[in-house]
Amino acid sequence: MDTSEAKLYDSILIVVGVVGIILIYFIITIIRYQRRSLRLHKEKIQAEIDTLEKERKRIASDLHDELGPLLSAVKLQINSLDASNETDQAVINKSSQHIDSIISKLREISNNLMPNTLIRKGLQKAIGEFVEHAHQASGLQVKFVCEQPLKLDQQKEINLYRMIQEIVHNTIKHANASILLIKIMIEENRLLLMTADNGKGFDYFSKIRDNPGLGLRNLQSRAEVMGAELSCQSEPGKGTIYTFEIPI
Repeated sequence: MDTSEAKLYDSILIVVGVVGIILIYFIITIIRYQRRSLRLHKEKIQAEIDTLEKERKRIASDLHDELGPLLSAVKLQINSLDASNETDQAVINKSSQHIDSIISKLREISNNLMPNTLIRKGLQKAIGEFVEHAHQASGLQVKFVCEQPLKLDQQKEINLYRMIQEIVHNTIKHANASILLIKIMIEENRLLLMTADNGKGFDYFSKIRDNPGLGLRNLQSRAEVMGAELSCQSEPGKGTIYTFEIPI
């Protein structure tokens, strides 16, 4: 190789090296930007969820600590009235029954907003109580299976509880199902949440593409902030299966 060819070869190597460095720099910059965008997106979703949970907790506290005692006081005052005839007494009794129904409904709403069992006794007990109430209210047969003790941080427990709550509500409202199975198990360093119903099913991908409902968006958002993988198998007439793989 003569001197001119050597110089040309060196020049090409320098150009290739500079171009390579520039490409590597841009690739690294893009990766960093994507990671930063993903982190900011997750932080935004988490902030929205935290705000929602705080507001639910506040409303639940107001219902339990303020409206509940107030209604109980009104009931006592009504029951203390001395009716002059049977008609008036019947009105008093009926009013007292209505107040009992309102108090019961307030407790149910308060528990749905922020279940005390979840805070006091943990996720498994809270899910067990919730699915029992759902069965009593709707007739849906819900089987909950979790054979391993769950020791999760409170944030994950709240997210898991809300996801199951959302799936049960969607099943009751849209699926026309008679049976829903909910199973939680731990494999190595991941938690698996699986649900299956025998309802009418739906076209998941068309639903996501055309008009994702609030319920599906909530499931996706909570799965995303936990770094979970969400899959849904559903076809019209064949029920719906959700699977969440959550790192722990």
